[in-house]
Amino acid sequence: MATQPAAPRSTEPPPLAGGRLVLAAVMLALANFIIVLDMTVANVSIPHIAGGLGVSASQGTWVVTTYSVAEAICVPLTGFFVKRFGTLKAILGSLIGFGVFSTLCGMAPSLNSLILFRLGQGFAGGPLMPLTQTMLLTVFPRDKQPAAMAIWAITTIVAPIVGPILGGWISDTTTWRWIFFINIPVVFVCFAGIVAILRPYDSGREESVSIDKIGLAMLVVWVGALQLFLDKGQELDWFGSSFIVGCAIVAAIGCVAFVIWELGEREPIVDISVFRHRGFTASVFTMAFGFGTFFATVVIIPQWLQQSMGYTATQAGIVTGVNGVFAVLTAPFIPRLMNKFDPRILVFFGLSWLGAMSVLRMFWTSDSTFWEIMLPQLIQGMGMTAFFVPITVISLGAVEPRETASAAGILSFARSLAAAVGTSIYTTQWANLTRMDQTALVGTLNDPDSVIRKLEGMGLPPSSAIAAFGQQVQQQAIVLATEHIFALTSVFFVIAAATIWLAPRPPKDVDTSAAH
Repeated sequence: MATQPAAPRSTEPPPLAGGRLVLAAVMLALANFIIVLDMTVANVSIPHIAGGLGVSASQGTWVVTTYSVAEAICVPLTGFFVKRFGTLKAILGSLIGFGVFSTLCGMAPSLNSLILFRLGQGFAGGPLMPLTQTMLLTVFPRDKQPAAMAIWAITTIVAPIVGPILGGWISDTTTWRWIFFINIPVVFVCFAGIVAILRPYDSGREESVSIDKIGLAMLVVWVGALQLFLDKGQELDWFGSSFIVGCAIVAAIGCVAFVIWELGEREPIVDISVFRHRGFTASVFTMAFGFGTFFATVVIIPQWLQQSMGYTATQAGIVTGVNGVFAVLTAPFIPRLMNKFDPRILVFFGLSWLGAMSVLRMFWTSDSTFWEIMLPQLIQGMGMTAFFVPITVISLGAVEPRETASAAGILSFARSLAAAVGTSIYTTQWANLTRMDQTALVGTLNDPDSVIRKLEGMGLPPSSAIAAFGQQVQQQAIVLATEHIFALTSVFFVIAAATIWLAPRPPKDVDTSAAH
């Protein structure tokens, strides 16, 4: 009688414990922290970057949008990287790429080169968010996995708070280039720590997997064309430019072709079929409208403070960064509230609260004090957590368990893309409103010549008096345009809040471990 072969032993290393577990958590959380940090660290530095490279502030916003676009495109590739190289090697490769492109961003001699390197930075760093989350779940014992996700979530919430403050302080005290150079030592520490502690978790089981190359190419083309359309439209007079018309056509046709292709692909790069679930579709729509509008305000406010209110980058960073204080304080209570209330109620409240903060900002004037500007920034944090956390539960609760990873990836893709598209749309509209309001102000002024004569009487030469008068008019026009933008954002926050009711109530036992 032939003997039965022995059952193969599991080669998976056991979860970590003690100091090694703590150190691994710190290294992985720090890696995630710098990726999220770079989404906002450049926001308050846009005027410094624009001035240093000799471009306009509106062109400077491309430094923010290109990073978000690159992240959005690369997130769906995370699964491919894990299968092809393993989780640990994928993490280390992303860290190396992020460090290299951070160095190149700091050395960029022109806006075009900086945008190119920011794209590389986003492509390299994007997968680190889901990869670090996956590795945390791997190295933590099952009973401590909720603590692992809490650590990961805290870095995701805290990084956007630190980003504007750190970016402002660096730009004011040294040069904007250091907002990229500071990533280098952090990357080095994370790389060394992860290699030393997590080397046993390199499974070595690399698979020869295929990738949907045509789908990826279509994704890059239509998303890239859309972002070029939004970023360059104002500069090139929109549909008066054949280039902009071409970008619009490529984006529209490319998007439709991409959807058709992915629906027929056996292993699509983006699983479009999950949109058949009404709850998921409604959640993505709510996320896109809500987060795109929110992120645009995070970009516009520091620019307004520096251009019109005379704030330093550090002061603008503090005003922008405090919006996360209440987000951190209220985050622990949201899971408990979701157990007691319908998560849709929390999302509706969160977005409505953000809309109410936009209404408060409509009363900002050129005479507003630091604390008057700070107040809505500070208290809006309650709305942020009430929106961001439950929307994940609702979206993942709407799909089948086998589709959770794909749904989570699409939600991350929508969030990153919405940040880029929303920023482009709102900043373009802000610039248009500034010009319109400036023209309207000039037409309603009573006897502007007398104002100029008074300035001349104060000792200014005629040319300087005219310039000073024009600067005052422009400053007031920027204030009016900013008020109009916040009126617009309040409307879109309300629209986003209303759309969540298109989703059915999610089940209570939703597995969110795949969310990133």
